Amino acid sequence: MIKVERISVLNMDNAVRGARNPLNSWDKGDSYYENGKFILGENDRSLARRLCTAGTDHRKFIRQIIVCADITAPLYWWKEFDTYKVGTVANSTSTMHKIHAKPIEMSDFSFDHLTPASKEAAEKFVDYIESVRLKYLENKEKEYWYDLIQLLPSSYNQMRTVTMNYENLSNMYYARRAHKLDEWHTFCDFIKELPYADVMIMTKEEEQ
Repeated sequence: MIKVERISVLNMDNAVRGARNPLNSWDKGDSYYENGKFILGENDRSLARRLCTAGTDHRKFIRQIIVCADITAPLYWWKEFDTYKVGTVANSTSTMHKIHAKPIEMSDFSFDHLTPASKEAAEKFVDYIESVRLKYLENKEKEYWYDLIQLLPSSYNQMRTVTMNYENLSNMYYARRAHKLDEWHTFCDFIKELPYADVMIMTKEEEQ
């Protein structure tokens, strides 16, 4: 499972204005704000689409459109997300410092695709690592803390506050939209719902 929450899109107005710098065509800009919401004008929409369709050398302005979000996802998904290091920043909750701070429950894991037999085994496993957590709280012996860290499966859910840009998201969308993990499909759906994603992110010929 994956959740994307507290989404903020920043600096689109400056990025769109900067897209006109190479040709000094600022007088043709027609974007504006309405009730605090940035509205992409038709002239700017046309320019943005042309630049983004022309490729990475021409769509530099979308690297200046910033997206911030809280993402909760299993560690196995984060391992794949971490391949997109350039231009992204993430601040995560601490497993090392906080794994023992609350009861360990089934809801802390992405077990949503388990078969009934595997779910039954997972319930027993979660009960066991919860008992280890309680032992650690009782005597603070480091060996039990190591048990928690080393037994923690990759299905454990971690929340990170992530900063990305539209260029990162375009690369992720085309690389992962057909991935076998359902989490990537949910993430790509989030990308498609961002402001003017159809103009600036999903710009390859098959998306037109």
